[in-house]
Amino acid sequence: MRMSRSPASETEGRAEIALLPERRHPVDPFGPTGSVQEADASLPADLLKRLWQPSYLELLAGAYWRYLRRISLGLIRVVYAPDAPSVVLLHRRLVLLRFRRPQYEVGPGFGQVSWPIERGLLVAMPGRGYLRISVRRLEPRGPDPGETATVRVRAEVQNFYPLLRGGGWFARVGVHLYSITQLRIHSLVTRGFLRSLARLDLPPP
Repeated sequence: MRMSRSPASETEGRAEIALLPERRHPVDPFGPTGSVQEADASLPADLLKRLWQPSYLELLAGAYWRYLRRISLGLIRVVYAPDAPSVVLLHRRLVLLRFRRPQYEVGPGFGQVSWPIERGLLVAMPGRGYLRISVRRLEPRGPDPGETATVRVRAEVQNFYPLLRGGGWFARVGVHLYSITQLRIHSLVTRGFLRSLARLDLPPP
């Protein structure tokens, strides 16, 4: 059986990644929270033309899950159900995050995939929040815009209710605990993923 190859795997091209300042919502003791990590990726225009197709979003999403497993040394895995993925710790019964069916949206120079969060050990309220990865092509700039293209890649979590924050009187302590642990880890992992896109190492479809 012949394995499929991603468009990026057929070239030795690399992207130049410029991380943008992170944006975090204030962590409220009782309301939802979220964060946004972004990077501009510059790569050869002809390579982007081959990558810029509906399947690219699926490859980018797969790269995110694969990166999560690699940096956790396999402790964190992604289990694919027929309709949506689950992030598990060691065993499929220890579900950290379970998502509903991904939602794709594409348009001229833009594409995004969203995973609504259903439940999990990290979630205080089932069905609240989502994880989203989006890509937007930026206007050409520079001395020779015909050779290089730039896209902005955004990874965000919005409307999320973390279980670690707790509730009641503990919530004010939990805000600090969540900020220095789970939120910080998520930020480091996501920014590491954005840097890893420089290799253009996307998984097969």
